[in-house]
Amino acid sequence: MRFIEESPEKRTLCYQVLNDDGQTIIGSNYQQISKEVAVRMYRDMVTLQVMDTIFYEAQRQGRISFYLTTNGEEAINIASAAALALDDIIFPQYREPGVLLWRGFTLQEFANQLFGNKADYGKGRQMPIHYGSNKLNYVTVSSPIATQIPQAVGAAYSLKMENKDSCAVTYFGDGSTSEGDFHAALNFAAVMEAPVIFICRNNGWAISTPTMQQFRSDGIVVRGQAYGIRSIRVDGNDTLAVYSAVHAAREMAIREHRPILIEALTYRVGHHSTSDDSTKYRSVDEIEHWRMARDPVTRFRKWVRMNGWWSDEDESQLRIDVRKKVVDAVQVAERVKKPALADLFTDVYDRLPSNLHEQEALLRDTVMKHPQDYPPDVPL
Repeated sequence: MRFIEESPEKRTLCYQVLNDDGQTIIGSNYQQISKEVAVRMYRDMVTLQVMDTIFYEAQRQGRISFYLTTNGEEAINIASAAALALDDIIFPQYREPGVLLWRGFTLQEFANQLFGNKADYGKGRQMPIHYGSNKLNYVTVSSPIATQIPQAVGAAYSLKMENKDSCAVTYFGDGSTSEGDFHAALNFAAVMEAPVIFICRNNGWAISTPTMQQFRSDGIVVRGQAYGIRSIRVDGNDTLAVYSAVHAAREMAIREHRPILIEALTYRVGHHSTSDDSTKYRSVDEIEHWRMARDPVTRFRKWVRMNGWWSDEDESQLRIDVRKKVVDAVQVAERVKKPALADLFTDVYDRLPSNLHEQEALLRDTVMKHPQDYPPDVPL
């Protein structure tokens, strides 16, 4: 009689290409990228970094109600997006705006959503950072944790049935793996052989809960094997490693009709959101170590510079240009009118049912009676 041990003797290795100094590790095998792609990836990583800083400041100034940054996770955003095709359907969590950025979502479109103005595709119905784009195959962000994971499997299975040369990709954090939806989705994908890529951003924290209090297994990667899914653990702060892993995963998912799980080890440098103060549950020294010593943007910049593709002048000009563009986008978004009150009741039914007509009339009557309790810039 022999029981399987609760954990393996050795941890699953982590795939890396670049060390912290931006140098390629001897013997590392990775997908080659051109100067054009590398420079674009780096520019988007910087853009994401600057965008986060300004939008976060806008929330602190009271100009928007909520924000959430991707500080420390820029490589996962941009490198994974660069390895995918536009036909691939994205089911994000809420820390993947870089995927949208890479696909062509403009700074103005980001700002419009954050301000919930008339140009916002969601017509102001969603809270900030809940982006979505039909044109870019980016399913609108939904706050409930892990709900997007089984949805991605269903979409992937439909792509398989239609013989499409594309896959579904879903992003989630380590906290999502503690939800039942994660486990149901992995089993569903394995059994149905759905071409879906699961990308877990294991950043160490599910808001204030550390991974050591979430699970006793060797991270997330071993859970794929438990469900019969090919899996890999990758350094999520290594741009080339993430790009190479996702590139290979996409090929396998589509060619072999199989799900792939990628665990990207990273660290959430910023607070969970503007509603959080992470210094209450982790040390400032820990945060600063990851910000200064393990920053993915700095690491990739070193590699790009060593190739002769980037200079200090390029860096300075890029940050000046991006900052101006983001500030301009904020100012424009603030001036755009808000969606009409009637938009609260549209886009669900072809013909508005009587109960919604009654609710709209009641709301208008309430606003007229108590105007001081409602935003004055919402057209009635």
